[in-house]
Amino acid sequence: QVQLVESGGGLVQPGGSLTLSCAVSGSIFSNSRIGWYRQAPGKERELVAVVTSGGSTNYAVSVEGRFKISKDNAKNTVYLQMNSLKVEDTAVYYCNVRRDFTEIYYWGHGTQVTVSS
Repeated sequence: QVQLVESGGGLVQPGGSLTLSCAVSGSIFSNSRIGWYRQAPGKERELVAVVTSGGSTNYAVSVEGRFKISKDNAKNTVYLQMNSLKVEDTAVYYCNVRRDFTEIYYWGHGTQVTVSS
């Protein structure tokens, strides 16, 4: 059974930094595309960053240059380092794992990130 546990959210001032973690249980980690999504109040969920099983990364234009996604295969954990945070980055951030070459995917429960002075 696959479980995703996100952590690291919180309240931060504009310009600050946070690092989110997504720990993935089960044997799916090494054969999956793993992404961070976010959903702000009244808005649709959007892709923030993704890392493939091969290590390639991709970012939303709005976060490129400020956010960095990485993974630790030994810990089955994906990180999202967020720098230069803006008020508009405020959202619930979700981890998503999709098994390669399938439409099988899993979501975490989300972690709240609030950027406010």
